[in-house]
Amino acid sequence: MQVEENLSSPFIAKLPFAKNSLFYAPMEGITDEAYRTFILDNYPDWDYVATDFLRISSVGNYSDKHMISHLGNNTYNTPKQRKTIYQILTSEQALTEYHVQRLNQLGIKWLDLNLGCPSKTVCKNKGGSFLLSDLEILKDIIKKIRSNFDAFFSCKIRVGYRDDSNFINVLKLLEDEGVQAITIHARTRDQLYKGTANWDYVKQAVKEVKIPIIGNGDIWTVDDIHRYYDYTNCHSVMLARSAMKTPWLAKYYKSNQTIDLKVRSIETEKFFREYNKIVQTLPIDEKYKSRRLKAVSRYSFEDFPDSDLFKKRFLLSQDPNQMLDILGELRNTYSQ
Repeated sequence: MQVEENLSSPFIAKLPFAKNSLFYAPMEGITDEAYRTFILDNYPDWDYVATDFLRISSVGNYSDKHMISHLGNNTYNTPKQRKTIYQILTSEQALTEYHVQRLNQLGIKWLDLNLGCPSKTVCKNKGGSFLLSDLEILKDIIKKIRSNFDAFFSCKIRVGYRDDSNFINVLKLLEDEGVQAITIHARTRDQLYKGTANWDYVKQAVKEVKIPIIGNGDIWTVDDIHRYYDYTNCHSVMLARSAMKTPWLAKYYKSNQTIDLKVRSIETEKFFREYNKIVQTLPIDEKYKSRRLKAVSRYSFEDFPDSDLFKKRFLLSQDPNQMLDILGELRNTYSQ
């Protein structure tokens, strides 16, 4: 599949991804190198995966080693592993220029700026989604990044901070300052993850700017992806909670297969058995290995009628083998 030309951008001739691509979203504490490598090895239908954000320091400079370790030392060693989006989070007082210059020299292929983080601490320090409320600071930060980074540069935003009054202005600012794609989580910061993401914002954004719009928020199923494209006409989609719940979603979407409870029970057990093999090789304490499995299980049981029972037993387990036995019971119950 060939990528399409990006005629509106003066920075590169082509987008690094094709229309209707599926991206595995950045998630703090989840999408580290081990997890991303596992996803790309076992579910290669994802077009790109994203790191969680690297918080740009406001005091002192990170070493190259530290910035590469966030990406993962082996990430660019194979074509498959080059499908990685490097996300950063910065603020007005942070040393943005220096660190972006270093990332540029280190050969980062795709840099994404987090403008959606709703954390109170992040927003108190005028980073993340707070920047959607101060266009002067936002413009200065975008200029610093764009003037020091030569490769593909995107932003992941919410539709606003307290409200959506700056939504169109933010879109126009990002486009005018050389951002090459915008991912939109269709909620405000104050909404957090409450209610349902309003797809109308993505539909509106597609009409307002010429650069690719990547939709995000409450896209849970194969049917949702189809409906999302039909309704918003967005370029591509990025999945977060649904990707963690259904890591095989990209595969089933691209092959147009249905995910019923039988499929979900089989695929869920398979996912955890294979991921556990990776977790067991990590140089961490045994208790943290169990925690890693639990961390990615938050949405795994939702569709099953007796989900609360299985989820409770899974989260109370202290041993990975016991967790896998519970998943085996789940498969036996629903795969008949």
